[in-house]
Amino acid sequence: MNRPVRVLVAKVGLDGHDRGAKVIATALRDAGMEVIYTGLRQTPEMVVNAALQEDVDAIGVSILSGAHMTVFPRLLNLMKEKQMNDVLLTGGGIIPAEDVNALTELGVGKLFLPGTNTQDIAAYIKDWVSKHRSF
Repeated sequence: MNRPVRVLVAKVGLDGHDRGAKVIATALRDAGMEVIYTGLRQTPEMVVNAALQEDVDAIGVSILSGAHMTVFPRLLNLMKEKQMNDVLLTGGGIIPAEDVNALTELGVGKLFLPGTNTQDIAAYIKDWVSKHRSF
């Protein structure tokens, strides 16, 4: 790759707990990625528009509010509308196993639960981008 992987890290909705998102953003930056952190209280539309404007390779959503079954499908639909078919949608937070499986079936990338090693997250994103993006 002739440029760093670009990742947008977002918090969607009214969930105000952003420590995990900031830890992930820092870990990805330390792994050599360019990270855009959108901050708190973003809408799915704001996240997808920012990802499109920033020409990111991946979107990572941190969600602790329980709204994951609404947020991730909405993000996927918006990404499809904008023809962002080669951008990874991944994330993590408090997500029950059955919901992880359902979201994966919809097309969401790997979802990371609390306690996941940040190096594993960075490796997953880099691997996915190297296989699915050409730049």
